[in-house]
Amino acid sequence: MPRTVSRGAVEQIDRRVGILFVAFLALLVIAAGRAAYLGLFRSAALTAAANQQQVEHVTIPAVRGTITDRNGVVLALSESADDVIADPMLIRHPQRIAAKLAPMLGLGETGVLAALTRPRTGYSPVANDVPAATGTRISGLGFNGISLKPIEQRVYPRDSAAAQVLGWVDGGGRGGGGLEYEFNRQLSGVSGLRRVVTDPYGQALEVDNVRPMRTGETLRLTISAPLQADVEQVLAGVGAQYHPVGATAIVANPQNGQILALGNWPSMNSNNVGATPFSATENQAVGMSYEPGSTFKAITVAGALQDGLITPNTAFNVPPYLDPYGYMIQDAESHGYETLPVWKILQVSSNIGADLIAQKMGANNFSSWVTRFGFGRDTGVDLPGEQRGVVPTVGQYSGLSIYNLPFGQGLEVTPMQMVQAYDAIANGGILRTPQIVSAIGGRTVPEAPGRRIISTGVASQLRGMLRGVFGDGGTASGAQIPGYDLAGKTGTANIAVHGHYSNTEFVASFIGMVPASDPKLVVAVVVNQPQGAIYGGTVAAPAFQKIVSWAVPYFGINPCPSPCPQSAMNSVTASTP
Repeated sequence: MPRTVSRGAVEQIDRRVGILFVAFLALLVIAAGRAAYLGLFRSAALTAAANQQQVEHVTIPAVRGTITDRNGVVLALSESADDVIADPMLIRHPQRIAAKLAPMLGLGETGVLAALTRPRTGYSPVANDVPAATGTRISGLGFNGISLKPIEQRVYPRDSAAAQVLGWVDGGGRGGGGLEYEFNRQLSGVSGLRRVVTDPYGQALEVDNVRPMRTGETLRLTISAPLQADVEQVLAGVGAQYHPVGATAIVANPQNGQILALGNWPSMNSNNVGATPFSATENQAVGMSYEPGSTFKAITVAGALQDGLITPNTAFNVPPYLDPYGYMIQDAESHGYETLPVWKILQVSSNIGADLIAQKMGANNFSSWVTRFGFGRDTGVDLPGEQRGVVPTVGQYSGLSIYNLPFGQGLEVTPMQMVQAYDAIANGGILRTPQIVSAIGGRTVPEAPGRRIISTGVASQLRGMLRGVFGDGGTASGAQIPGYDLAGKTGTANIAVHGHYSNTEFVASFIGMVPASDPKLVVAVVVNQPQGAIYGGTVAAPAFQKIVSWAVPYFGINPCPSPCPQSAMNSVTASTP
């Protein structure tokens, strides 16, 4: 007999079904509400979170521009490299991975293992500046939790060559000194941006280049790498022999102002700047201010010649000393009363003679010539850290100024300023900005036009007189190069210490040119505080001789026809003042 279900039981079942229906409906409403909330109000945040987990924007560092010498010899370049990064939270077999990576990275296995097992971190640096080839091998191993961060590594193939000129690149990829700093914007280029979509296991699913990387521009310098190497070798010899605080040498083409070599001692290695004393990073050619001493006498004579106050043969009665305001002024060699023509004053480097010439000029006119030759302002050469020197205006002159300034005492100059001034004497009277960069990104940098400050005739007369420095009785007679027509000037200057001139600390210098009749090279050597010898003719002139002896055949500068032009003047034709 069929079982009969009571009316009450049916109602109970219906009630339960209703409750379940309402419950499921409520859950459905809650789910729909939650979905609507997430879709409408949390969409951006959740999308960002998903992108953060699975979409990565990778910066592709721009390749920094190359720096070359005038003939394309590479002095600085960038190479691709990688930083190796570990995510310890994803690494399952750290011991095995450390054993594989350590020899590839040239590191100890213990140190690598420590990086792979660093607790509570998802970012643990393993190695920096790993060569790109090594990075590729590591990537090919497919270790989960090991990633590479592409970077660039700045390399200086010639280590210390022109190091203070080139400078270096800091850890942030910015130029930290020299041309690397001065032209950082042009060298840097533009970094690229890459969008990488990965799966939950970190494998790339999609790679898009959002912004292409643009390589930095190449700098071509006016410097000649072989000459640069010779200059630095000569300076190293000066350093070894005289143990100075520092030394610098500049070689220039006076016809266009181009710097062909610029060396400093002590040297530095741009590949390892951190191991270099800070003082050695200075480019002394533009950063060193010093009293020029007798090399400045050529400026005094140039102004008086141009003003028509003297000729090379104008004779002066030169006493044994001058004593303005009780201040004793003497020449390096003691002498009695003598009559010296201007050319002889330069040849024997007479302080008293230079003062007598300046007396004819007067303070205002003398000061004007110092300014016209570019002293007291920077030369404008494309090197950072250039000093202006210290040059008193005529309003700042004391009673003694017109007695010490004419022979290079009481003012400060830089080696680059002196080269600029002697370039003008060498090229026929045009003062122009020295040039060290000849092209940027393949675009030629135009030569500076310059401005005339003395006539070609005066420049020629002055070069003729400066020949005498190499002749018998000249202050650099031992630096003559047989068969070559040289002109130049020695300088020996006491250093001021606590307001008084030292009797033990000096700057020895020499600036000369070849050939004197039509100079193709100007060479300056400045040695700061040499030990064992102090005179420019003894310390700096031999360095000039060595540099020029190497340079003249390299640049195809032929010896003069025999005999070379003589510096001695035939007679004293001007009246004694």
